Amino acid sequence: MTDFTSGFWGPFIATVVILGIVFVSYLLITQMKVKLKKGEKAEVTGHKWDGDLEEYNNPLPGWWVGMFVLTIVFAIAYLWLYPGLVVFGNAKGWSQQGQHQEEVAKADAKYQALYDKYLAMPIPAVAQNKEANDMGKRLFQTYCVQCHGADARGAKGFPNLTDNDWLYGGKPEKIEETITKGRHGQMPAFGAVFGEEKVRDVANYVLKISGNPAFNDVRAERGAETFKQVCVACHGAEGKGNQDIGAPNLTDKTWLYGGSEATIVETVTNGRNNVMPAWKEFLGDGKVHLLSAYVYSLSQNQK
Repeated sequence: MTDFTSGFWGPFIATVVILGIVFVSYLLITQMKVKLKKGEKAEVTGHKWDGDLEEYNNPLPGWWVGMFVLTIVFAIAYLWLYPGLVVFGNAKGWSQQGQHQEEVAKADAKYQALYDKYLAMPIPAVAQNKEANDMGKRLFQTYCVQCHGADARGAKGFPNLTDNDWLYGGKPEKIEETITKGRHGQMPAFGAVFGEEKVRDVANYVLKISGNPAFNDVRAERGAETFKQVCVACHGAEGKGNQDIGAPNLTDKTWLYGGSEATIVETVTNGRNNVMPAWKEFLGDGKVHLLSAYVYSLSQNQK
């Protein structure tokens, strides 16, 4: 389903299509009135260009009229068989969604035995199987590159899947859980609670514990107190995060949105809200298992 649905567009499109066919049919009929008897010469219309060029009122060529009629007939037949008129349905009962579901069902029937074979194997074993890994890679290129990139290294707001830094854990079962159920990562906004100065203090403390030398020591010292009072609930006393809730480790060099003071200030002020969709219902257990094995293999290659 598209997000841009409206009760207006269906009737509008149907009206435009019907009026278009009526108009071209009328145009054809009116232009077929001119006929010449054998040996009769066409009259000029009276239009002249450059003094000598005149337009003759010749009848339409028979082959052209035939093709035009066939075009109109084809258009009417197509609109009857397929949903070209949008609101009136179609004789074949065809829809894009129905065709997609039919093609998916055929593909599943063809490859289900293969999916079941790998589903019975543990993810590490699947990850080492070349055929299975190639299948997982194709699934990744179809469904995951939009967010994580063709090289799986992610982008701002989308995790790098090729390293060993994980928000929710990089064990095989955790990766499969993430793909199966999805994730909803939330960082509350503290701008209104802390105020601008305290936000900058906390940001400088985060810079300090992450090993970034570009921090203000005075602000970092003040920010430490605020961090211990508020931020430890998710990120822990040492700022190493909590994979059970997806709270990132703030003491390393890996950042989902960026590790500059300005970006950290932005994060603390406005919060973050990031969603990883659940794929189980759409892909099914077999494809999720193959995809999980491929993602697992990406991080294993970095060891």
